Amino acid sequence: MRKTHGMSNIVPNTNARPDVLEHVSANVKRLRRAAGLSQEALAQAASVSRRMLVAIEGGEVNVSLTTLDRIAEALGVLFPDLVQAPSQAGASHIDALAWVGRDPSSRATLLASTAARRQVELWEWSLAPGETYTSEPDASGWHEMVYVVEGRLRLTLGALTRDIDAGDHWVFPSDQYYTYLNPGDRLLRFVRNVVS
Repeated sequence: MRKTHGMSNIVPNTNARPDVLEHVSANVKRLRRAAGLSQEALAQAASVSRRMLVAIEGGEVNVSLTTLDRIAEALGVLFPDLVQAPSQAGASHIDALAWVGRDPSSRATLLASTAARRQVELWEWSLAPGETYTSEPDASGWHEMVYVVEGRLRLTLGALTRDIDAGDHWVFPSDQYYTYLNPGDRLLRFVRNVVS
C-alpha cells in the first residue's frame, strides 16, 4: 500500500489554475495511455468515478491528495510522478505546491522524493495561525519526521499532543490519524519527511 497524503484537496483555493493541476492532468493522461488503460479501467482500479478521472485529466478539478495516491498506485507509479512537471519526470527534485489551506500562507510543497525501501518524500510546510491539517492513517511501517524551522507545531496523534518549537524535531509512526496545528499567532514553517 502506498502513502496516503490526507483528506485535503490539492491546491484547493486559488483563483488561477495552478501549475500543479496542469502537471497532474498531463501526467495522469500520459501514464494512463502508457499503461494501455482506458479512463474507465483506471477509474475502476483507483476506486474513483470515471467522471472524476475525466475532470482530473482535463485539469478541471481540485483533487484530494488521497485520490492522487490511489491513482498513482493503480498506475504503478509514485505520488511525485503525478505532481512534478512532465519535463522533469524521474527527477528527485520536485518543488511542487501540493496543498493550500484556507489562508494562502498555509501551504505544503513537495520538495523531493527518492526511493527507499519503498519511498521517501521531503516536504516544506507552512501553516497560518490557527490553521490545521489532518491526515488519514498511513499503512503500517510508514513514519514521519518533522523539523520546525519557525514558530511552534502542535502535533496530535490519537490521545497524544506534543508541541514542537523552532529548532526541534519529532519522529512518529503515521499509521494513525494525526493533525498538524499552528497554535501560535505567527506563521509556522516546518520540514516534513515521509519515510516507508
